[in-house]
Amino acid sequence: VHIAFGCQISIQFVQNVIIHGLHIHDIKPGNGGMIRDSLRHYGFRTKSDGDGISIYGSSDIWIDHCSMRNCADGLIDAIEASTAITISNCHFARHNDVLLFGASDSNERDSIMQVTVAFNHFGKGLVQRMPRCRWGFFHVVNNDYTHWMMYAIGGSHC
Repeated sequence: VHIAFGCQISIQFVQNVIIHGLHIHDIKPGNGGMIRDSLRHYGFRTKSDGDGISIYGSSDIWIDHCSMRNCADGLIDAIEASTAITISNCHFARHNDVLLFGASDSNERDSIMQVTVAFNHFGKGLVQRMPRCRWGFFHVVNNDYTHWMMYAIGGSHC
């Protein structure tokens, strides 16, 4: 299944999500719209910035066996107290800002973040953030880094 040439996947204020086997590429910024934030409620989400997958205030997220490339912003961004995230067995290529964990260096809500990045292939044409870790606890293990242009793993306040 390909998700391409449109808006991103937004995971907002939910738990227990598995994304498996998707090819996500060429994602564009969007104007926003209604999204589900619980089993009984839809809420308005402001415009999207073009991440492949945006994780916001969510927990117990597993992204597995996906391939991602060439999105307008990050491939995967997790912010605003998201935690218990695993990204495994994925392939990333042709992108600048690959994985971002934490909204900013001053956002202490992200201090609860716990993320595992394991068994991924960081392929050709990547520049930085494989991952970029701002707040929280991170386990980055057994990944294959083919090539990067600026840096692979970066962190602060971890």
